[in-house]
Amino acid sequence: MQKSRAVRLEAFGGPEVLDVRDVPVPRPGPGQLRVRVTAAGLNPMDWIMTADADTAARFGLSLPAGFGTDYAGVVDQVGEGVTGFAPGDRVFGSALSRAIADFVVVDATGEVAANEAHRTPEGVDDRTAATLAIAGRTASAALAAAAPGPDDTVLVGGAAGGVGVFAVQLARLAGARVLGTGSASSADFLRDLGAEPVAYGDGLADRVRALAPGGITAAVDLHGTETVHAARELGVPDGRICTIATQVDGVPAANGANAAPGALAEIARLVAAGRLRVPIAASFPIERIRHAAELQAGRHVHGKIVVDLGS
Repeated sequence: MQKSRAVRLEAFGGPEVLDVRDVPVPRPGPGQLRVRVTAAGLNPMDWIMTADADTAARFGLSLPAGFGTDYAGVVDQVGEGVTGFAPGDRVFGSALSRAIADFVVVDATGEVAANEAHRTPEGVDDRTAATLAIAGRTASAALAAAAPGPDDTVLVGGAAGGVGVFAVQLARLAGARVLGTGSASSADFLRDLGAEPVAYGDGLADRVRALAPGGITAAVDLHGTETVHAARELGVPDGRICTIATQVDGVPAANGANAAPGALAEIARLVAAGRLRVPIAASFPIERIRHAAELQAGRHVHGKIVVDLGS
């Protein structure tokens, strides 16, 4: 029986439970594609939903489990009834908690966001394509809730992270002025994205007020609640504030599942056109998955982390 590599968990927990195992090569069923994965992008949800059994159960995961959701690669085999895809097509998408593997099987229809394939546009490399699905959709959904435009000054909390790099650029493309919170070490990185950096921590509202005396009109908090509280202190109405990582009474919350139809295709189009870029902070071979997951879980990475699985 032909074998392939996949990251597997025999117990829920932190990066220490991640192992690379030899597994049977999956076969696509009717309406499915088998994709040879070349790159997989990491997201905070990858380690959050596999950290303990109760959280995993809410995502429908049981042991043994896989790891990673965003992928890019090449169609290797198509199942019965599949139209629109053929072996050799470059694709990207999501495969919930099973993307870090030599092969994934996904539905060809792409109707479920965590079990999908989309054509990779010309001009978008696989590493970049592997970062788009979760972070891109989440940023799009958050900004749709805050609805920034040319007359707005937007505060983006956690602007240097995986979702932040999309949110900053999408807000700028909408014409808004963007202030982005981050550490002192992220200031140049944020400026390069098009945001005006502001240090997070105590006194955030005062620092924002000094940077934007005219006030801010919208905010997205991509980390916790600090940006929400600062925005409220600065008079932003709850309806123009959005969170993604926590719930705050009265404040809209968003995630990738809330993104408008076509949001991911639009993000991929912007990347292909050179209007949106995705900084890759680090890449690791699959054998170093624990190191990659530890770096991601530290939440101090500027940009995205990618696992390479070969060309």
